[in-house]
Amino acid sequence: MQDFGLYIILTQPVLGHEKVAEACVRLGIRMLQLREKHLPDRELLSLARRVRSITRGTDTNFVINDRPDIALLSDADSLHLGQDDLPIEQARKIVGDMKIGLSTHSIEQAKQALSKNPDYIGFGPIYPTPTKEKPDPAVGTENLKKVIDFANVPVVAIGGLFPENIEKVVAAGARNAAMVRYFMQAETVEELEKRIRLIQSFLTESNH
Repeated sequence: MQDFGLYIILTQPVLGHEKVAEACVRLGIRMLQLREKHLPDRELLSLARRVRSITRGTDTNFVINDRPDIALLSDADSLHLGQDDLPIEQARKIVGDMKIGLSTHSIEQAKQALSKNPDYIGFGPIYPTPTKEKPDPAVGTENLKKVIDFANVPVVAIGGLFPENIEKVVAAGARNAAMVRYFMQAETVEELEKRIRLIQSFLTESNH
């Protein structure tokens, strides 16, 4: 799997899921993950299928967080698993050869994850972040650089990323970055697209 640049995580967006998904498709976002941990299963599946209908046939890969069953039923492109989710080898029994990414929060976890041949890994939180109920300690950009140096798959920097610190993350070698709040809090489609283009410009420069 090649580097994909900006990775957007859909979680309680002010604009609504569909509008954000449509903007991502328009702007060529390669990875769009649906992460809604508090929805009942039926609602989650219905939402996943709606978002999937927007990304189908486009360059935007649709990723389901945590749930191999929902990933399979919504015909997602990829599944993303955290440290407390099903092990990747068990998830494979459900989703087959679907692409799978793994979250990691330390050098040791990154090494263990890479031994399981995921398609990419997430590494973070780079900076402190309140988007999770029980956040892991911040790993910082030096550890990010170490992981990028030994990883044989794309590494997605995640956690507390904003325009004011993305340059440090790119300087550490990041080619892929996931952001949540900065995009989810946009109140108009125009503002969302402006924010996406800004971050894309940082990552595109680093990828050349």
